[in-house]
Amino acid sequence: MSKVQARTVLWYLVFMGFAVNYMIRINLNITIVEMITTKRAATPVLKITRAANENNGTATNQLLTHYTAKQNSKFSFEKHLLNLANIPYEDGFHWDEYQQGLVLGAFFWAHWITQIPGGILAKKFGTKIVFGLANVIGCWLCFLIPIAAYLDYRILIWLRLAQGLITGLAWPAMHVLTAKWIPPNERSKFVTAYLGSSVGIALFYPLFGYVMHWASWEWVYHICGVLGTFWWLAWMALVFDSPIQHPRISEQELHYIEKSLVASRQTTGSSSLTPWKSIFMSRPVWMNVIAQWGGIWGLFTLMTQAPTYFRVIHNWNITATGILSGLPHLMRMLFALVFSMFADYLLKSEKMSRTNLRKLATAVCCIVKGLMVLALAYFGHNATAAVVLLTLATMFHGAVSSGPLASIVDIAPNYAGIVLGISGTIGVLPGFISPYVVGVLTLGNQTFESWKNVFLICSAMLIGSGILYVFFTDSTLQSWNGHSTSSDDKELQKLTDHRDEDLKNNKINLSETIEQLSRG
Repeated sequence: MSKVQARTVLWYLVFMGFAVNYMIRINLNITIVEMITTKRAATPVLKITRAANENNGTATNQLLTHYTAKQNSKFSFEKHLLNLANIPYEDGFHWDEYQQGLVLGAFFWAHWITQIPGGILAKKFGTKIVFGLANVIGCWLCFLIPIAAYLDYRILIWLRLAQGLITGLAWPAMHVLTAKWIPPNERSKFVTAYLGSSVGIALFYPLFGYVMHWASWEWVYHICGVLGTFWWLAWMALVFDSPIQHPRISEQELHYIEKSLVASRQTTGSSSLTPWKSIFMSRPVWMNVIAQWGGIWGLFTLMTQAPTYFRVIHNWNITATGILSGLPHLMRMLFALVFSMFADYLLKSEKMSRTNLRKLATAVCCIVKGLMVLALAYFGHNATAAVVLLTLATMFHGAVSSGPLASIVDIAPNYAGIVLGISGTIGVLPGFISPYVVGVLTLGNQTFESWKNVFLICSAMLIGSGILYVFFTDSTLQSWNGHSTSSDDKELQKLTDHRDEDLKNNKINLSETIEQLSRG
């Protein structure tokens, strides 16, 4: 039986790591639908009651009382703890759309601050430590969210802000690991592991929906904390910052990785300083930033607002909302896998240049997705059309793993974490701007027309950024990538030469042994 490659194990753990990372981001998106029950939960109940007995006020009151009793009958550890401590708390959340927008957007308020530091810290201390701690600390903070929500929504905002600040280190840190482990022609496929975020959303939205159906919404955060801890233990045991440090990697795989990466990590200068001026003046860097801005605006708008949209506009229950909010992200991951294999085939067979391939992928994940969102703006009043268009729009975003995400490693593998940090610093801004815009547009106006404006803005961001990228980007290795003379590169070159010599000697010794045996 062939040995499992170290890169394969790494892919799965990175995949699960990003699923955990997005679990932290989206858990409040679904639980807030159940938390804010006073106005919206009563709406379907009133419709059912009036349809059955329009003039029977007693039946209406009985049904509302039954619903309220059902909600209050679910055990809450946090409420029990607050009652024991005799601490007053808010039993029932009466947040308006503006306050909900603040709560949902708070995660991203400080998320951008740690993007560049994430790449710098990973370059200095390694992705294993930075990515691992960023995820697990974010998960441990989930245990505190129910208490914070009961005490005051402003405390919840501060807690979510802290989660965003810490987990902001994760994404740029991962590009440092990718540059050290993955050969250039395998990057499109490997970067699909980043879209573990999509499977995380597809899995956790319906899972959390069922949890809230059978238990209280607080249990969602308990589950997040436990799952994050288990992932972190596996991550620390099985992941290493470079192939050379891995104790169980095969000689063949190590040699293959080293030989593949030598060219892209070759250095030419004598300065050990980061070429900040060259990075900030680089057109390819800014094209990747623009593409990420549009893509993230579209992704976060659909990801963050889908549960509320389906619950409010189409009146679906919490279980259906969870399933139908998660389905598009499962399709996103599947599309990313298929498209990445197609992309790597085009590169390996030299049927398309690296730059043109990245342009094609970005056209799909931005322009085509934008057209789907544009259609959603006009035809989303039909529930079936809304599901189909939202699913297609999110699915096409899967091409991002073969577009701007992979392009960042292409243009500067030595500084991939820092460049992604710059991209993330600016690209993450839609994470809190979009919820604020949605909150303003839908404040006291939860209608299809107000949501139409939300989707039109989203479509403009996607299509505009995609067009700019296609016309002006370049994904070739940049000259300033060689400004660093890291000792790791020199050691890597020496080790590669040494292993080439060993392999040659082994072949000679094997030939001599075979010749001696044949004579004998």
